[in-house]
Amino acid sequence: MSRNAKINTLLLLAVAALAVLPLVLGLGDHKEEPFAGADAEAETVITEIEPDYEPWFSPLYEPPSGEIESALFAVQAALGAGVLAYYFGLRRGRRQGEERAAAALRDASEGD
Repeated sequence: MSRNAKINTLLLLAVAALAVLPLVLGLGDHKEEPFAGADAEAETVITEIEPDYEPWFSPLYEPPSGEIESALFAVQAALGAGVLAYYFGLRRGRRQGEERAAAALRDASEGD
């Protein structure tokens, strides 16, 4: 197994552990909504500290349900991952093309 394959395997195991360990250890069992987002957590803490707090502005769009909000977030994450994957794939392809062009030039100059 090559060094890169070992590193990729370890990274994959780390990501899997980060996803599974909170579920196995029951880290959210004491909460009503164990996997609520950071916005909901912040709102809870703010209302505990200052019950009369009024937000500075309201959202431009409020989804009708939490499921739709989660779906929109997932679509946003998928689009972002797609853009990043395209960018890194493009960079790698260009680098490989440059390496092939440089090798072709070396081969052509050695053949003369």
